[in-house]
Amino acid sequence: MPSMAEEELFLPSTPGKFKDKSKTMHRQFHRCFASTSTMFLWALFLVALTAAYLSFQSFVDSGSKYLSTAWGGIHWEKQVRASAQIHRHNGFSVLVTGAAGFVGSHVSLALKKRGDGVVGLDNFNDYYDPSLKMARRKLLDSHNIFIVQGDVNDARMLAKLFEIAQFTHVMHLAAQAGVRYAMENPHSYVHSNIAGLVTLLEACKTADPQPAIVWASSSSVYGLNEKAPFSESDRTDRPASLYAATKKAGEEITHTYNHIYGLSITGLRFFTVYGPWGRPDMAYFSFTKNILQGKPITIYRGKNRVELARDFTYIDDIVKGCVASLDTAKRSTGSGGKKRAPAQFRIFNLGNTSPVTVPMMVGILEKQLKTKAQKNVVEMPGNGDVPFTHANISSARIELGYKPTTDLQTGLKKFVRWYLSYYGDNHGESVE
Repeated sequence: MPSMAEEELFLPSTPGKFKDKSKTMHRQFHRCFASTSTMFLWALFLVALTAAYLSFQSFVDSGSKYLSTAWGGIHWEKQVRASAQIHRHNGFSVLVTGAAGFVGSHVSLALKKRGDGVVGLDNFNDYYDPSLKMARRKLLDSHNIFIVQGDVNDARMLAKLFEIAQFTHVMHLAAQAGVRYAMENPHSYVHSNIAGLVTLLEACKTADPQPAIVWASSSSVYGLNEKAPFSESDRTDRPASLYAATKKAGEEITHTYNHIYGLSITGLRFFTVYGPWGRPDMAYFSFTKNILQGKPITIYRGKNRVELARDFTYIDDIVKGCVASLDTAKRSTGSGGKKRAPAQFRIFNLGNTSPVTVPMMVGILEKQLKTKAQKNVVEMPGNGDVPFTHANISSARIELGYKPTTDLQTGLKKFVRWYLSYYGDNHGESVE
């Protein structure tokens, strides 16, 4: 006996007429198939949507170090205006990108102490211990320097900053640093050092008035150059690392914006900057940590057992060069995104002019730490490092009055004193 449901299936659709069972079953089969196909398509759509969401979420999670929405609002605008306020005659109002970084924090303090207005910008990424960046932020905050948490790729945020504060200058120090890390995360270098630079330049070109720009290039642009010392006129078309390539690209990009839009631009090629509040990924910093912890350190050696050498430059000397670059920068000549006249374009080496071998640097650290290092000496791998750096600073000396005064022994003594004060018995572990 058919069930009630089965009986209802075969009832006439119109009174007086009876539905043919075979046709009805055929139609129901097509309905079912169509319904199943539709469900299948919807399932595929949902799977694709979920995959897209997860992919986007992954980007947000990994990219949270790049883009941040921690800006905006009346209170935020008041903080920006207050921090940008100038407190000396003919002073500057400066936007410092990478303000929670090593060089950026020192430059920000130097400018603020002499009465300039300073607004910082930093994305606080985790390339190295973010707690160190937060500690620098706290230090700057104690000097009434406000740091915006955001990214130079955020065009809306930059436009808002330039709307709130009429910056006379931009000190662009934000970048993805490190030669070796480029082999692990190449996209971060393109994102920060190229895309971020272009986004910032776009904001500057449309600002009214246009600010003068000083930005950090790198001694790494000299790449495979074997002529010493390195001069600004030397070849820079043979980079040895992706980091160097992005910095060289930055020099070409800034020249383009100078030529087309009249932006006054000064590029600074830093040579191995070191000192208090430095970067933990730098050799002198990691060596100090490992020596104190009783761990071995790895010292690279060049071909034919040649010792690597660096033109170590103390942070205070670099800051003087940065400030002098701001002081001597001429005004941009553009308006409304259009060039009105030729604008200043400069590139300077900022180094110490006295290269020191890595083993000699380790010897100085051993003396300051009163501890012998456990050394592993190995051949330098093909990771983008170069065997030596040596700066010719003649141009900076003439144009900027730049004159480094701190030798490596004195500088490392100051660094070790800071290191022991900051980390105490933690010996390089995070300090909350």
